[in-house]
This record gives sequence, C-alpha cells and structure tokens, in this order.
Amino acid sequence: MDARPDADEAALEPDLPIIDAHHHLWTNNQALAHYALDFMPADLTAAARGHKVVATVYLECHQRYRTSGPEALRPVGETAFAAEIGGRLGGTDVCAGIVSYADMRLGDAIGEVLDAHAEAGRDRFLGVRNMLTCSDDPALPAAYNMAPPGRLLEPATQAAGRQLARRGLTFDTWLFHPQLADLCAFADAAPELTVVLNHIGGYLAAGRAAERPQESFAAWRSALAAVALRPNVVLKIGGMGMDMISPGFAAATEKPSSEQMAAAWRPMFETCVDLFGAERCMLESNFPVDRPAGSYRRFWNAFKRLAAGASPGEKAALFSDTARRVYRLAA
Repeated sequence: MDARPDADEAALEPDLPIIDAHHHLWTNNQALAHYALDFMPADLTAAARGHKVVATVYLECHQRYRTSGPEALRPVGETAFAAEIGGRLGGTDVCAGIVSYADMRLGDAIGEVLDAHAEAGRDRFLGVRNMLTCSDDPALPAAYNMAPPGRLLEPATQAAGRQLARRGLTFDTWLFHPQLADLCAFADAAPELTVVLNHIGGYLAAGRAAERPQESFAAWRSALAAVALRPNVVLKIGGMGMDMISPGFAAATEKPSSEQMAAAWRPMFETCVDLFGAERCMLESNFPVDRPAGSYRRFWNAFKRLAAGASPGEKAALFSDTARRVYRLAA
C-alpha cells in the first residue's frame, strides 16, 4: 500500500483526465519487494486518490508466466493475469491496455505467440515490450544488463517488428541512451510499426555518467534527437524516479516534494517535449518501480507542475490523448 509520503500534498488540477501509460501490478512478489510486495488494482487506485486517472496501461514485468508448455508461449500467462485482474475500479479502467512480452528473436514465427496473447487478453492486449538495456559500466547494477548489445539490429527482431505492425500492435522498449542508434535502425526497418520508447529514452545519469553530467546530458539529447526524426517513434516521459536518472531520490529519508521533483526533471521534460512535440509524448508513472522515490500522487503533481505552461491541447496530449491514440484505448 502507499506509505503516504505526500499526505501533505493535495492533488493539483483534480479534474484533468489522466491515462497512466505505464505501470506494473503484482502480488506477493518477493523478488520485487523493494518496490512493493503487493501492488494490485486497489493499491493503484488508492495511491491515485485526488487525481482523475481514467485508464491505465499495464506493462509486462514477468508475472504469472505459464509453468508448462512451449517456452515461447509461457509469457501468455501474464496477459491472462492482467486481463483477469483488470477492469473498472471506481472511475479508473485498470489495465485498459496490456503490453506483454514476446521473444522478438522468433522473427516471423512470433505470430503464433501474438495470436495467443490476443486470445488471452480479452481485447486488451495491445502490444509487446522487450527490455534491452545493457552497459559496460561496472558501476551500474548487473541487473540492468537485460540483453546483449545489438538485439534491435538482428534480422529476426526486425522481422518480428513487421509482424507486430501487420497486426496493428505496438512495440515498447527500454534501452540506455548510448544504444539509441540501434533504435533508429530498428524503426527504419519497420516504418509501419509504432515504436514506444520507455523512460525518456534511457537517460543515464549514474555510474560513469555522474562524473560528467553535462557531457552525459548532451549525449542523451543528441541521441534522442536522432530518434525523434523517426515519425513512427513515440516517447514515454517517466521513470525519472529511478536511480539511474535521479540518483539519491529513492535513498532520501525525506522524499522530494512535487516542486523539487519538477525542478530536477524540468531539463529532461522540456527536452523530450521540444524534440517530439506533445502529440508524440505520453506520461507514465512507472509504478511501483518509481515508488521508492515518492508517492503516486506526488509524481502526478510534479508532472502537472512541469506542464503548467503548456496549451490546453498540449496538456491533453501529454496526460491522455497520446496514450489513447497510440494504444487505441476507448477510455
């Protein structure tokens, strides 16, 4: 449950509709208990109190895989899990969209897996995510090395991307910013595919990058600018509570206020919107992974502070319309 570190903050702009474009759910998860042992629909909606979260998109996090049958089909169990626990809770359609895992190395053979996800998803399965972060920086946790380098350059991965496009599905991914040239090549190889880049394009501000913050920021911005030239790529703004982006937030005894969050994140937020435009950006909570840095309510307050100068149309795009369009949500 939400530990209520923001009990002194009321939700700003409580009537602004929000689609949380990226969150996770799990229960009794010992491996991820650092973030929350349990985080289920009731925990999410309780954490959102005061904000008008009309719908959410569930992102794969290796939950409830099948324990038997073909290896490639085992992740379908997570889609069934999200579809079962999702639905309307109060004013929120939880898991209105489900983005699951499928091994993109299957190439054209991925079609069978996608069809199984679609059947299990009860019309909520919308796409696939592969987390592909990797780094040779020994100062970063080994857990961040989620795939060997170059996965998006492999012909099979690119063929799988084209299969997703034929089915009208999206492809989410998370890489670190030094890998973004690979994403450009992948987006060019599957121009009909909508690619959703997670967590502000994997900006690294920790490890070796922390020793040269201005250089690291400039490198991230340059790499992200190249991605923005690909019209089939959209960007999720969020994940900024994680240690590799905001070192120290999670470890702080007194969590930052929404004003402090907004001040720290403004250069990143403004860079993202300047490069992609609000119509190609969507906001994500990344909860409960970002939860150690502060509460759900405080995160959305920070986003609202960051978007305070946006036009009504830009604000609608950031908070709901881009996610609604990209993920084809009815909410």
